[in-house]
Amino acid sequence: MCRGCVSQFLLRDEFHSGGIAGLLGKAPGMPTRRAFMAYSVAAASTLTAVRVAPAFAADEGADLILRGGTIRTLPGAPVASALAVKRGRILAVGDEGALAGLKTNATRIVDLGGRTLLPGFIDPHCHTIAASLIFELLDDVGYAKYPTRENLVAHLKQEAASMPKGQWIVGANFDNLLQGGEFTRNELDEISSDHPILIWYINLHDACVNSEAFKIADIGEDVGELPGGGHFGRGADGKLNGMVYEESAMLKFAVHFLGKITPEVAAKAVTDFCRHTGSVGNTMLHEPGTIRSDWIEPFAKLSNTLACRTSASVMFDDMKGLTPWRSLGLGKGAPVDNSLFSLYGVKIVGDGSNQTETGAQTKPYLNSTSKGSPNFDAAQVKQMVAEVKAFGLPVQIHCNGDYTVDIALDAIEAAYAGSTDHGVNRIEHSTMARPDQILRMQKLNVQPSFLMNHVRFYGAAYRDQIFGPERAVFMDPAGACVKAGLPFTLHTDGPCSPPGPLALISTAVTRRCIIDNSVVGPDQAVSLDDAIRAVTIDAARQLGQGDRLGSLENGKEADFTILENDPYKVSPDAIADIKVSETWVAGERKFAA
Repeated sequence: MCRGCVSQFLLRDEFHSGGIAGLLGKAPGMPTRRAFMAYSVAAASTLTAVRVAPAFAADEGADLILRGGTIRTLPGAPVASALAVKRGRILAVGDEGALAGLKTNATRIVDLGGRTLLPGFIDPHCHTIAASLIFELLDDVGYAKYPTRENLVAHLKQEAASMPKGQWIVGANFDNLLQGGEFTRNELDEISSDHPILIWYINLHDACVNSEAFKIADIGEDVGELPGGGHFGRGADGKLNGMVYEESAMLKFAVHFLGKITPEVAAKAVTDFCRHTGSVGNTMLHEPGTIRSDWIEPFAKLSNTLACRTSASVMFDDMKGLTPWRSLGLGKGAPVDNSLFSLYGVKIVGDGSNQTETGAQTKPYLNSTSKGSPNFDAAQVKQMVAEVKAFGLPVQIHCNGDYTVDIALDAIEAAYAGSTDHGVNRIEHSTMARPDQILRMQKLNVQPSFLMNHVRFYGAAYRDQIFGPERAVFMDPAGACVKAGLPFTLHTDGPCSPPGPLALISTAVTRRCIIDNSVVGPDQAVSLDDAIRAVTIDAARQLGQGDRLGSLENGKEADFTILENDPYKVSPDAIADIKVSETWVAGERKFAA
C-alpha cells in the first residue's frame, strides 16, 4: 500500500468547489475555520568593503540600504555592517561607510538597531497546501496546545457540549507518542455519543473514530480491507477498535465532514499559513509532492501575494503534467511565469512512518518482529526512477527506513550514475540511514534532507520505544554527513511538525529532545555554521536555487531574515527562542513583528 509522508485526500477533486485551480489570491474577508465547518456540516567567497553587482551601475544608487547591525552573509564568511538593494537584488554588501556612496535622495534607509540579518531561511520539505488546509479547516489538537491527555480530553468534551447535536468533531495533529498513546473507540464514545468524532494523527496515516462516526459512514463489523490499502483496527475481541488506517479508509468519513473547499477558502488557508511560516523566519517553502500539476499556473499567480517564496515538486504519477514547463529547466529551480513560485522535480514515496512502524528497515523494530515494508519493490523503484531521469528531472525519494534507502540508492545509481546534470537527487528524511549509506550518498552526489524535529520531539521515543539506544543514536545523522563532506538540509515536513527553522538549527547543534531534556546521538551534532547552511545555501542548492538564493552576495535575490539576537552569541539551546523581527523577499518586507 502507498503511504505518503502526508495524506493526499484533502487535495482530491470531490472536496474542491471549482478546484484549487481557481485560486486567485484573494485573501480579505474569507471565512474562518469555524464558519467553514458550520457550512460543511461540521560562498564562501570573501567579501570586500564594497562589491557592486555587475547587473547595476554604481552611480544609479541603491533603492534600499540596511545598516547598523550584524550582517552574516554566509556561514564562515566575514561579517558585514551594511547591505544595499537595487530592484530586489543585492547591489553591494560590506562596511557601512563604504556603502555610503550608494545612498541617493530616493534611497530608503533601514536601521537594524543592533539586530542580526542572515540569508532568508528555506524549508526544503514543507507540504504548504496540505498544511494550510489542515490548519484552516480542522481543530488543532496537537501536543503544543494540549500536552497532556487530560487537557485534550477536556477540550474535546467542551467542544461536544458547545456544538449542536450531530455535528462532527474533527481534530488534527494528535500525537500518540506524546499525548498518552492510541485513542480507542470506547474512549471517544465516552467523550460523546451524540457527535461523530474523528481524531487525525500527526503522522497523517492514521485516525481514530467513535461509534457514531462508524454509524454515519455505514461501516459495520464485517468491513474488510479497502482498495489502496485502507483498513480498520480491531481489538483482541476481533471487533473494530476505532483505528482507521490510510487514505481510502479515512475517505469513508471525510466525505461526511468536509464540504466543498472553495477557492476563497483555499486561498485564505495558503495565505495565512505562509504568513505564519514567514513570522518564524522562512522566506521560502518547498512543496514536495502535495500539489497537482493542474494547479501550477493559478498557484503561481497566488504566489506573488504570499509572505514567502514557494517551490514545488509533483508526485511521480503526475510527472507528465509538468510537460508544459519543461523548457524552464525545472531542476534548476526556474520561476513560473516570472512569479515567486518555482518548480523542481518528482517525488516518490518509498515507505511510511517510523512512528507507526511502517518505515521499511533491515532489522526489526524494538521488541517486535516487524521490519515494516516498502511501498514498492526494488524493481518498481528502479523503473520509476529511470522514468524520472528520462523525463529530464531530479528525483526525491521519501525514505524513513534504511531498507528503503538501499532500494532508492540502487535505483538512483542505475539511472543517474552520479550525475547532477538534471539537479540534485535527494533522499527525503533519511531518518535511519546507516553509516555506509551516508558514504554511498556522497559517492553518488545524492543529498539527504533531515526532519530534525524527529530528534527534538521523538528522540526519547525512538530510543526507548521504537529502535533502542544503539540505533537511535544514529537517527538523522547530520554529523556523519559533515565528516563525509556531504551537504544536507533540514526541514519540518509541515504539517507533521511545527514550522520554524530556528528550532531545527538548535536541535541540529544540541541533539536535545525537549520531551525529557536528554541528548540523543551527541556524535551527530553539527556546528552552528553547518546547521545554518542546511537552511540557507545548501537548501537553496537542493532546490536548484543556489545561484539566486541562500547567501547574501552581489546580484542575488534580496531575501533575508532579521533576528532580535545573534545565534552566534546565545547558547545553542536558546537559538530556538530567538525572536524573528522581520523577513524580506526580493527586497520587500513581508513580515514585521
